[in-house]
Amino acid sequence: MTPPPQFNPSRRDLLRSGAVLGAAAGLTGAVGASAAADEGGFEPARGRGEKSMVDVPFEGFEQVRVGLIGVGNRGGDQDRRWGAVATVTAVCDIRPDRVERTISRIMEQGFQDTPPVGYADGEEDFLNLVRRDDIDLVYIATPWEWHHPMAKAAMEHGKHVAVELPIAPYLDDIWDLVRTSERTRKHCMLLENVNYFRPEMAMFNMARQGIFGDLQHASGGYVHDLRWPYLFGGAYHPEQWRRRWQTRMNALHYPMHGLGPVSAALGVNRGDRFEELVAVASVPKALALFRSEDPRVGEDHSSWDDRPYISGDRHTCFVTTTNGRFIRVEHDVNSPHPYSRETTLTGTRGSIELDNSRVYLESLGHQNHTWRTGNDYNTILRQHDHWLWPTLEELADQYGGHGGGDFISIWRLVQLMRLGMTPDIDVYDSAAWCSVIPLSHESLKSGRMRPVKVPDFTRGHWQRARPTFDRPKPEDPWLKKS
Repeated sequence: MTPPPQFNPSRRDLLRSGAVLGAAAGLTGAVGASAAADEGGFEPARGRGEKSMVDVPFEGFEQVRVGLIGVGNRGGDQDRRWGAVATVTAVCDIRPDRVERTISRIMEQGFQDTPPVGYADGEEDFLNLVRRDDIDLVYIATPWEWHHPMAKAAMEHGKHVAVELPIAPYLDDIWDLVRTSERTRKHCMLLENVNYFRPEMAMFNMARQGIFGDLQHASGGYVHDLRWPYLFGGAYHPEQWRRRWQTRMNALHYPMHGLGPVSAALGVNRGDRFEELVAVASVPKALALFRSEDPRVGEDHSSWDDRPYISGDRHTCFVTTTNGRFIRVEHDVNSPHPYSRETTLTGTRGSIELDNSRVYLESLGHQNHTWRTGNDYNTILRQHDHWLWPTLEELADQYGGHGGGDFISIWRLVQLMRLGMTPDIDVYDSAAWCSVIPLSHESLKSGRMRPVKVPDFTRGHWQRARPTFDRPKPEDPWLKKS
C-alpha cells in the first residue's frame, strides 16, 4: 500500500507492514492484501486454507484466559473488567509501571490466585506474550498502527483477538486481518462498546421487531472535541500518536461508535451490505489554531514538530447499501463541539434520535408531528430492553465504563467464548465498519468528492440473515452461580 501524502514512515510504521513482524515471529502466510485494495472495491481471491468465518463458533471454554496488550489510557481502564469475568494470565505495555499497576489491580479484586506475567521489555515484547500457551484471547488497546501487527501475530499463534477501534486504519491491513482469521480459524473482533450501550441495544430490538417499519436510512459517527487533554494534553502515550494521524490521512479516522450500532440495526452483512461511499471534508484549521493560541501548549511542545495537518476538521460520509438504504457518517474531533454520536434511525413507520433522546412512531400511534421525549421516551426504550441489561445491571453499575456498556461488552464476549457461540460482532462486521477510514481518504484524495466501492469482505455471505444481538438469553451456568 502506498502511504498517504505527508506520511514519513517510522520503524513503527514499517512494523505495520508485517516485514519486521514476520521476521521476528516466524509467521507464515500472506503478509498483506494487494495494494490494489486501495482502489476500494478490490476483493482478493481466497488463498490456500482460507475459509469463511461466518457461523464459526468459539470452541467453548471452561474459563477464558486473557492476555492484555496496552494498559494505558483505554486498556488501563478496562483491566479490572477483564479481571472480573476472565482469568488474566499476561499483561504487556511499553511502560513497566503500567504493567505493575494492572497486575496489582487484577490481584486486588481477589478473583484469581496466580498473578499475570508481565511483559514490558520494549516495543516487540508483545511477541513473547502471544507465544504463550495459556492464553485464549488477546485484547489489544494500543496506538492504531500497532493493531494490525499485534492482531495478526496473536491469530498466527492460535489466539482469538478483541481489538479496540479500529482493527486497522489501512485497507490492505484490514483485508490481511480478514484473511488471517479465515486461515487460522481464529476470530478477530472489534470490541465496539457502543453496540452494547442500553439505548443502542433497545434501538436494535425495536428495529428487529419492525417498530420503525421498513428501515430507510440512518446516521452515526463520532463528534467529540479531543483537543485537550487528548490530542495536545498528554492523556495518551506516546503523547502525539493520535494527533499525528491527522498529518497522514484526510479521513474519518474514528467513525465506528455511531456507525456500528446503526449498521447492526440495518442488518449490514446479514441481508444487506455497504456498497459505495462518498466523503466530504472541511478545511483543516482547528488544530493549528489551538496550538498557536492555547497557553497550555508551550514552545517546547511536541506538536510544533508535526507535519502540516491535512485531515479536515469535519468529515461527512454517505454510505449506500445494496438494498437502497444509506447511512450518513460524521467525524469531528478538532472543533469546539459537545459530544455526539449522531445516532439516528428512520423507517417507514417512525424515527429515533438517541443523542436527542426522542422518538416518533406511527406504529405506536404517535401523531401531531410531536416527538416523544422524557418519560415517554424512556418507557418505550425500557419496553424494548435487551435481556443483557436487566440481567447484568447491578454488575454494570459496579464495574462501569461509559455507563456500564464497557463491562457489558466484555462480559458478553467472554460468555460467547465460554458457551461456544458465534461472536456478536465478527471479523466481517469489523472490517466493513473500519473500512470507512481508508475509503473516505480515497474518496477525498483527489481534492473532490469521488464515490468509491466498498469491498464485500464476506465474499457473498452477506446475502443471508444470521444471528447477532438478536439471540435469546442462553442457558448459562455462570449466571446461575452468580
